Amino acid sequence: MEDVLRWGCIKPIYASLESFEPREVSFAEALRVWARIGFLSFGGPAGQVALMHQELVERRRWIDEERFLHALNYCMLLPGPEAQQLATYIGWLMHKTRGGIAAGVLFVLPGFVAILGLSALYAGFRELPAVAALFFGLKAAVLAVVVEAVLRVGKRALKNRLMVAVAAAAFVGIFFFRVPFPLVVLSAGLFGLVGMRLVPSAFPEPANIKVDVLQATVIERMAEAGELSHTRPSTRRSLRVLAVCLGLWALPILGLLVGFGRESVLVKEAVFFSKAAVVTFGGAYAVLAYIAQRAVETYGWLRPGEMLDGLGLAETTPGPLILVVQFVGFLGAFRNPGALPPMLAGLAGALVTVWVTFVPCFLWIFVGAPYIEALRGNRSLHAALSCITAAVVGVILNLSIWFGLHVIFRQIGELQLGPIRLLMPVLASVDAASAVLAILAMLAMFRFKLGVPKTLAASALLGVAWKVSGVGGN
Repeated sequence: MEDVLRWGCIKPIYASLESFEPREVSFAEALRVWARIGFLSFGGPAGQVALMHQELVERRRWIDEERFLHALNYCMLLPGPEAQQLATYIGWLMHKTRGGIAAGVLFVLPGFVAILGLSALYAGFRELPAVAALFFGLKAAVLAVVVEAVLRVGKRALKNRLMVAVAAAAFVGIFFFRVPFPLVVLSAGLFGLVGMRLVPSAFPEPANIKVDVLQATVIERMAEAGELSHTRPSTRRSLRVLAVCLGLWALPILGLLVGFGRESVLVKEAVFFSKAAVVTFGGAYAVLAYIAQRAVETYGWLRPGEMLDGLGLAETTPGPLILVVQFVGFLGAFRNPGALPPMLAGLAGALVTVWVTFVPCFLWIFVGAPYIEALRGNRSLHAALSCITAAVVGVILNLSIWFGLHVIFRQIGELQLGPIRLLMPVLASVDAASAVLAILAMLAMFRFKLGVPKTLAASALLGVAWKVSGVGGN
């Protein structure tokens, strides 16, 4: 949680709190606030958490900082987008299941609509010179964004030599030996659990943050009035929620299987992204290498550079970055429509991908949230998660190299030396324009601190200018 403080998310303004009296919040009012947050949730998880803290802790006093931080800590333990799950958690606290569903859906809905429209534009009109030029510039900037993610996550996660070694092992495994991403995550977690028992001093201790609460918040007043009974752990309730969520998760897949057959791209997308949904520890960047490798090399849904285009769309629209999977799902179905019209198939692919990606997020919150107190200060769990986060650094480094090669070179070959696979760029195929734009984007972000949205916009404009000028050729 020290990272949240470092990001500038926690900025209490005590003067205003002293004069503010929290009151009961109706469900209709909560809907308006969650919709506002959904439309303004740009900037990745750091910006999204900062926005929620400003709106819910500082401005409206719905929740106190201590509970906010504890909820965020729990959400960071889970696979999936922590900001969306934090919104679901707080919505559930205030208005039970319907509040959690409303908060979680409204956090995703604006981005879903935006990326759906942009994916259709990309699929149908990508060959138009203006659209191609726009994505040419975006692609170079996204490489800079991924490199920044390596440095940011690395600074947070690599707290000692052991964590550096875990990150290095993860990178070597996934880059040279093609070790599947889920196996990397599982191995890192098991290493942390076992290592904590053998050499506890080698692992960092959980952060202990104490926050002064000047006055009761809305949720605290609800607790005093006995209105938080739904937060008490209940085995019967947990089993019921588990059955409902698993049913919602599985039934569409079974329906597609019956309606289209097991070879349908919609069935393959539903199964693949269901698997991805349970291993997305560390956020979108961590799982992108796994998704990109399978979507490009195994299924052929995307061409190598197109994952960068999708990430560019996700970076410039509201909502969690993991919505990049919607772009993958749309293109995969658009290009393999079967008996459906391509655009309708793309829509179906986007819908099923988003469904199986986010239904598990609600499952983790509705089943796990009542038990979060048992997770506080658990050193074994913290050690496992520290190792997973360190491994994620190696995974994102692999992603940045993979992206970098496909941005700067037009042709990439492979050299197989026994179990070792090496990516071999064709030096004569270097794309000088992409290399220059990538360098400029990195200078903008690292030297001039321009920020992701402005860097993406500037790179897109430079890409259009380059293509329009005719200097870049084809």
